[in-house]
Amino acid sequence: MSLSPTRRRVAVVGTGAIVGGSHLPALRAHSDRVELVAAVDVDQERLDAFRESAGEQVAGYTSVDAMLDAERPDLVLIGTPPSLHRDQTVAALKAGAWVLCEKPLTLSLAEYDEIAAAEEASGAYAAVVFQHRYGSGAVHARELITSGELGAPLVAHCQTTWHRDAAYYAVPWRGKWASEGGGPTMGHGIHQFDLLLHLLGEWEEIRAMAARLVHDTESEDVSTALVRFRSGALATVVNSVLSPDEVSRIRVDCADATVELTHLYGHSNDSWAYTPAPHVASERATAWRTPAADVPSSHTAQLGALLDAYDTGTRPPGSGRDARTTLEFAAALYKAAFTGRSVHAGEIVPGDPFYEAMHGEYPDWAPKERA
Repeated sequence: MSLSPTRRRVAVVGTGAIVGGSHLPALRAHSDRVELVAAVDVDQERLDAFRESAGEQVAGYTSVDAMLDAERPDLVLIGTPPSLHRDQTVAALKAGAWVLCEKPLTLSLAEYDEIAAAEEASGAYAAVVFQHRYGSGAVHARELITSGELGAPLVAHCQTTWHRDAAYYAVPWRGKWASEGGGPTMGHGIHQFDLLLHLLGEWEEIRAMAARLVHDTESEDVSTALVRFRSGALATVVNSVLSPDEVSRIRVDCADATVELTHLYGHSNDSWAYTPAPHVASERATAWRTPAADVPSSHTAQLGALLDAYDTGTRPPGSGRDARTTLEFAAALYKAAFTGRSVHAGEIVPGDPFYEAMHGEYPDWAPKERA
């Protein structure tokens, strides 16, 4: 079956740095498949600057609803602050558009399930930006791990140790539960542990700690976790914005090889390393090293995968239960850290305070305690 030659009509919501720096280049890379027709921003000056930089006849709006009514786009790309994601995504779905939204797609599992209901009613889909899954190195590593070629996964480490200063948190919506949804667990480390889950599959149990060690925020500035996967593999996860030497790293020790990814904000094939166990023949290990193509992890790669799904009318990767699993992991990490007990997959359901908000109304962490 050949792909449709139709160019999809695309609108962007939010015209800040992430849209101009990542989404716009992705749209240009797929210009044979998409046409940018509209942009939305409440800041008229920023909107005008974006429209000029887009270099196309892009209509400008200060209202999402007005844009959806006038343009009826096929696809909406959302790059606004997290507290706006749920309502903007639901509005786009109701208008029949597919959505690709920056992380986190929602601030809670309750909000996520509202989007799932909107998907069901509309027949359209909403995917979240987890671009690290889509680089050729990640695709190759996942194929090797899930096929059993590297032996059973045994031990893993997932590290997002970044640095953010006081000026970063001076932006009004950052560091607050109601507008950002959490600290580095939700806003920074989520990319790496999403990739870890993508590589290792279903998680089963999590124990965790979180703290405010430097920044005067409602949410944490560091969190750590111990994770048991359904396969039996054990992992550590560290999310920090306190680390002068910044790095993003995943290491998976399998029975026959260690897989390591080291980068900061994006990876290529050279970011991955494979170390065979002593008993592995060199000919077998050589085949692990490098996939045929070198596709960097990027919004461009993920947009291509979404457009493929659009053309075939199938659910895009990074949506539905697939993306919900990552959000549930974040909620469970917070619940485990704040309550001091282990949390199992599937236990955070309606009626659980951590279903409604990542802080779970827990003393010392709920917003009212920091007023």
